Amino acid sequence: MKESQLAGLLDFENSGEFSELEKLVIRFGVAMTVTPVEISEDMITALKQHFDDVQLVELTSAIAWENFRARFNHALGIEAEGFYRGALCLLPEHTPSHAGSRP
Repeated sequence: MKESQLAGLLDFENSGEFSELEKLVIRFGVAMTVTPVEISEDMITALKQHFDDVQLVELTSAIAWENFRARFNHALGIEAEGFYRGALCLLPEHTPSHAGSRP
């Protein structure tokens, strides 16, 4: 991924840095990340126009694995190792949740 794409990721829908397929995949990743997970039939149908069943399972697995790692690390307070230092690392606006805060 190019640095210009990373910069456009927070507003990917309006960014010229992503193809329509890339935007669809990002939408899918976002939909898998929010709680509760709600994936529409229309989204699956759109994805199946570009990916066969094996590819869709692989894409879904990759997104699910990254969600698992992020939630696992967050739950245990595991911080980044600093490998990103000097690189672009934009974070979305955080909406606090009151469902189980750590001490």
